[in-house]
Amino acid sequence: MPETQTISSKKSPNAVKKQKHIIESALNVFSVYGLQGASMEQIAEEAGISKSNLFYYFQGKDDLYIAVLSYVLTEWLLPLNRLSTDQNPQQALGDYIEIKYRLAKKMPQASRLYALEMMQGAPYVSHILKTSLKQLVQQKTDIIQTWIEQGKLKPVSPLHLIIHIWAVTQHYSDFSIQTQAISGKSLNNKSFYHDALATTKQLLLESLIPFGTTEMIEKKDSL
Repeated sequence: MPETQTISSKKSPNAVKKQKHIIESALNVFSVYGLQGASMEQIAEEAGISKSNLFYYFQGKDDLYIAVLSYVLTEWLLPLNRLSTDQNPQQALGDYIEIKYRLAKKMPQASRLYALEMMQGAPYVSHILKTSLKQLVQQKTDIIQTWIEQGKLKPVSPLHLIIHIWAVTQHYSDFSIQTQAISGKSLNNKSFYHDALATTKQLLLESLIPFGTTEMIEKKDSL
């Protein structure tokens, strides 16, 4: 998990709640205008607080921007961190895909902000990508490789499987305008959401389940 100081546990419950509200408000502004285009005045207005109150919680715009990115990474990586070798891979990866879709629906601005940071060369989170994120992904690719060696998944590149899941689920946030233009729908449409989820599971998960494994899992679950 990335090291993050987004919300200090040493603060009072009210202060923690206020700080989280500011971060979420800043996320809305940064995802539209980016770091350079956004202003502390805009963020204070979005949060419904005074600019001086905003500076009480964060020293400056860069400090707040890093807090927002850390918050986004933490929200995204917690589900991946739950994968373990003792889980059923079909269930575990299926749950992960579902959570990624829920995040794409609930926090599309987070994905867009992260994409902006990546396009700029990740100047504020490159150290996290090269250390904490890299280590976490390596741990999870090892788990997927173990499932493959156990015959629970067909041979596949564990790293590219994770990247494909990221790419597909985050597409619905990053390219939401394109998606709505060609379909007239978004993930807020219930049937569109479930069709997208089912298609991803079919392509990236069900195709990897060895023949007969699904039936064995269903029998075990019904006992």
